[in-house]
Amino acid sequence: MNLNLIKCHGSGNDFLLIDEMTHGYDFTEDARQNLAITLCERKEGIGADGILFVLKSSTCDAKMRVFNADGSEASMCGNGLRCVGRYVCERLNKPSIVIETMKADLRVSSAPSIYENIPTYNVEISPVLFALDKLPMNLDRSSLINESIPEISDLLTFTALAVPNPHLISIVNTENIVSNEQKRIAETVNGPNNLFPDGVNVSFVHPLKEGAIYVRTFERGVGFTNACGTAMSASTLVSCLLQQNEFGKEIDVYNNGGKVRVIVNRKGEDLFYMELIGNATYLYQSQIEWSPSQPLEYKILSHDDFAEEEEYQLLQSHAKTVVNSTVFHSA
Repeated sequence: MNLNLIKCHGSGNDFLLIDEMTHGYDFTEDARQNLAITLCERKEGIGADGILFVLKSSTCDAKMRVFNADGSEASMCGNGLRCVGRYVCERLNKPSIVIETMKADLRVSSAPSIYENIPTYNVEISPVLFALDKLPMNLDRSSLINESIPEISDLLTFTALAVPNPHLISIVNTENIVSNEQKRIAETVNGPNNLFPDGVNVSFVHPLKEGAIYVRTFERGVGFTNACGTAMSASTLVSCLLQQNEFGKEIDVYNNGGKVRVIVNRKGEDLFYMELIGNATYLYQSQIEWSPSQPLEYKILSHDDFAEEEEYQLLQSHAKTVVNSTVFHSA
């Protein structure tokens, strides 16, 4: 079968987008998993952090399913949702839509450019869950907010939450950023361990100034990525909970892939949702020949570049300058 793909990214978190809604593809679960493993492999495949499948929805404008590079399915992906949101908005000629995800129906709308003519979208990140059994995390308490976990670190404190992907977040200094500590912790909690039976995304967060933070994430099923949308949203929420930033205000979130903005909205004592605002950039469109009977093989039939990445690189260069001067050069 011939498959049409769009290579896209949000904050350098790159994906292959496959439209099942329009093209009528009918993949089995094994086929989706095999496509992710085969196409996302960076040495011999096309290379990506995951595949975004766009499907019909009986309740929303469209449905998104996300498969990581290792073939596992993610319940949500904020950077991917921006890309899917852009695709569906343009397809339906609507400025605002609702996308069905695994655990919530989420609003997506076009937004003013985050930096010099970059296609920008605002996506809702919710629900926010602090109950450890929702991650799941095996610990003898109901929640964990800015507390130590001696099993993995004697020095750092952590906050655990699901948005709805599970996240373990630590506010750190520059010495922690440049050390090997994040890799060690992330590999521990994503390997055989008693704390996180399903693994967890691990983020180190470094405050830059009021209204700005730097986030680096080790994403379960992927490893270190340029950015993780739900991690940046969850990290911003943690910075507000710890009174480092304010609820209801735009906060600049820098990452290794660029920059986004996050607004943390408080609906009640423990009720929150975030607005994740950032790019949805198309790199190229391609057609490949692939067969479910030979899932590890494919042939590229066509490749056509878009002209959007050059503009995004201006934002990336700006973000890199900020991160290098405030995080790494001060370590």
